[in-house]
Amino acid sequence: MVKEITRGALAKRTGCNIETIRYYEKTGLMPEPPRSASGYRQYDENLEHRLLFVMRGRELGFTIEDLKSLLGLVDRREVSCGEVERLAKRHLRSVREKISDLRRMERTLSDTVQSCSGQDVPDCPLIDRLFDTASN
Repeated sequence: MVKEITRGALAKRTGCNIETIRYYEKTGLMPEPPRSASGYRQYDENLEHRLLFVMRGRELGFTIEDLKSLLGLVDRREVSCGEVERLAKRHLRSVREKISDLRRMERTLSDTVQSCSGQDVPDCPLIDRLFDTASN
């Protein structure tokens, strides 16, 4: 027999905030769980595993829509490794682009900070750089 637990207990077991669980239910990542006779939502082991899947996916930066696509395949029992791979490769490209953008931002900010004197003077290269539309 599968033991069912409340949303609060699920939150404690998984480390996921209760409000986040509610959000995942509203977005369709988590199905609305059945309720007990007293009206409490009852989560079973399958829903706990699904929540952990969603949490891991979010930690890797997958969007809600990406996770819906993956879970849709799982729910329909139509998991295609090729389709999952295409989605993961697309996400990996996006992550790499973000890393590249962050490295560029780091270089620019580092260069700008190094040009600051740190003195109590009216001229500030960082402020000037932020106002400089030619560098954007």
